[in-house]
Amino acid sequence: MTTGSPQEIPFEGVRIRFDSKKSFDEVVQALLADVGKIPLMIDDLPAKFESWESYKAEVESHAGPSGFILFAVLNNGAGIKKVDIQKQVLRFIIGRPVLAIEQLRQNLTDGLLAPVELILIEEDQDQSSLTYVRPSSLMVVETNEPLLAAAKELDAKLQALAAKVTMA
Repeated sequence: MTTGSPQEIPFEGVRIRFDSKKSFDEVVQALLADVGKIPLMIDDLPAKFESWESYKAEVESHAGPSGFILFAVLNNGAGIKKVDIQKQVLRFIIGRPVLAIEQLRQNLTDGLLAPVELILIEEDQDQSSLTYVRPSSLMVVETNEPLLAAAKELDAKLQALAAKVTMA
């Protein structure tokens, strides 16, 4: 049944920030060494494979040591220079497509939140910060134990990746 009024479903996101003594460029290199330097065009893959097993194997072959795959890098720092903010800022879109499928089986609207995004900011004194929103704080808006378990697994893996690439 449809109505003219939208349904509001509130949720509360939690930002996770890792401050690093590593330079911006060092964190960029560490992150790309883990998730890959060339974004995977994931939309092109499904048509190339007949079965879930063959598709899954191909996707997993692109995963880095942490299990994440790079989908895009956006240079948020380019535009802010026009307003005299002289910081490097990159947004990374990364994911674990096989885990995302498990989440989508539980709630298709989680497609709004997968893949995940991280923002890397150049800080003063040749340091940097890496911030993301904890996936489970966005995905689990009602009781759903299988979804919560998948989201918490993603939380742990994303936190481990962020800690790894920002540690000096």
